[in-house]
Amino acid sequence: MLSPPQILSTEAHEAAVIHLTIPRTEMMSAFGPAVGELMGILAEQKIEPIGAVFAHHFRITPDTFDFELGVRVGKPVAPAARVKPGELPGRKVARTVYTGPYEGLPAAWGAFDKWMTAEGCKQAESLWEVYSVGPQSTPDPTDWRTELNRPLLG
Repeated sequence: MLSPPQILSTEAHEAAVIHLTIPRTEMMSAFGPAVGELMGILAEQKIEPIGAVFAHHFRITPDTFDFELGVRVGKPVAPAARVKPGELPGRKVARTVYTGPYEGLPAAWGAFDKWMTAEGCKQAESLWEVYSVGPQSTPDPTDWRTELNRPLLG
């Protein structure tokens, strides 16, 4: 289920990120360990994450995800292992919230893309998802919420 989409401007936020370029088939096996690594480095550096984990995709092909897994932070992270300073960009975006299990995200993006096309939105290549409520919050995937953000051109 999608919330009513909206167009808004976001502010840039400092983040700690891990850049990953992986086959789509490895997303489920790579994501969790990368989150653990990210949070471990933040704990070592005594940096509290702000908000939920996000995935900022730069390029998506049928076979590959090229993205940064990250979380907002209130002060810069020192580079360590794969973790480096990054940013969740400030942009004009179309946004909606998908409620349901992660397996439903492709269909949710399809419905959201259809809405953007009908509204005449010119989409940038990048996009990001913020995993507001997930397995870390509740074991019931029907309650998971993922914020979908698509930067707009013009």
